[in-house]
Amino acid sequence: MSHNVILIIALSLPVLLFLFLRVNAALVFLSACLGSVLVEHVGPDAITVFGSFSSKPNSLSATTIQLLLLLVPTVVTTVVMALSVHGKLRVFLNMLPAAAASMLLVLLLVPLLPRGLAFELMHQPTWRILSNSEALVMTLGAIVSLLFLWSQRRNFRHHDKRKH
Repeated sequence: MSHNVILIIALSLPVLLFLFLRVNAALVFLSACLGSVLVEHVGPDAITVFGSFSSKPNSLSATTIQLLLLLVPTVVTTVVMALSVHGKLRVFLNMLPAAAASMLLVLLLVPLLPRGLAFELMHQPTWRILSNSEALVMTLGAIVSLLFLWSQRRNFRHHDKRKH
């Protein structure tokens, strides 16, 4: 299977999963952002800690630890937020943060993969288009996710017939 096809599947499958499970993809996008922060700021210390407790060298590789730090918040959010989007309009609008979350996850995951696989994927036309759009994906994804979350705010007006 072509590496370009793998990238296209990696971009499409999460969107379909989020839509099918009616997962609030805005929270998944923000969880992917959290995972990126964890990889950046907690990753080096986690690698050191796991390395010091391990009796075998390289029992848990740095790549594995980084992938776990990135994916665990996203996976947990996906499971917890399943069936959280209600209404046809919201399900339809959820496609935007779902696409942004999917693109962000691919942008964050590919550089963390083993060098050979990452190299192959990074030389595909789909990757070049996606990586050239990284700032756009991040910016629009954040804006769309926040707007989607804000739109779900509950209406706190009381419908009490008595006036106070």
